[in-house]
Amino acid sequence: MKTLNPRLPPFLRTGLIALLLLSVSPAIPESSGAAPAAGTASIVAGSTIRIVAGLSAPLTDETGKKWLPSHDFLDGDTMDRPELSIANTETPSVYRSERYGMTRFVRRIPNGNYLVKLHFAVTYEAIDGPRQCVFSFDVEGRAFNDFDLFVRAGGARKAYVESIPVEINDGDLDIKFTGQLGNPTISAIEIVPQP
Repeated sequence: MKTLNPRLPPFLRTGLIALLLLSVSPAIPESSGAAPAAGTASIVAGSTIRIVAGLSAPLTDETGKKWLPSHDFLDGDTMDRPELSIANTETPSVYRSERYGMTRFVRRIPNGNYLVKLHFAVTYEAIDGPRQCVFSFDVEGRAFNDFDLFVRAGGARKAYVESIPVEINDGDLDIKFTGQLGNPTISAIEIVPQP
């Protein structure tokens, strides 16, 4: 490794070091909406990863489980409703925020078998019946079409979890979302390694 000329003024050496660091470690700003490059968000083999989709800060739920902030989504926006009452769960804090209007989620993980748990709840007050929040999603080639969230959850402000077993062979968990009536929406994602 080369060292910088010690005769350079300190401010110039500092600036060159910063420039070198930026040139070898580009980052995608979280607010850009761009999908992360493969390999930017890896997890340790054998560990469960939990992501709360609508928050920009980590969350510890009512049972003490730690959730990472919203990452790895392409497009969409977030909404947080911290005082909302959510039924059918012992962890309502996980469902009080959402990411909506997203088109894709990509997370770098070790190859292997996983149970992917998608956590949903209707939290938007304008949705008060069926056929108002219908979308499709595809988890590693497994398609879920015409997913009516109000019907699946059994009404508004009720937690619903869709569990999908997947096998990862390319190092990426890939979930695609397509809106049909209203926006696709999700509260959280859990990625649980399987034996």
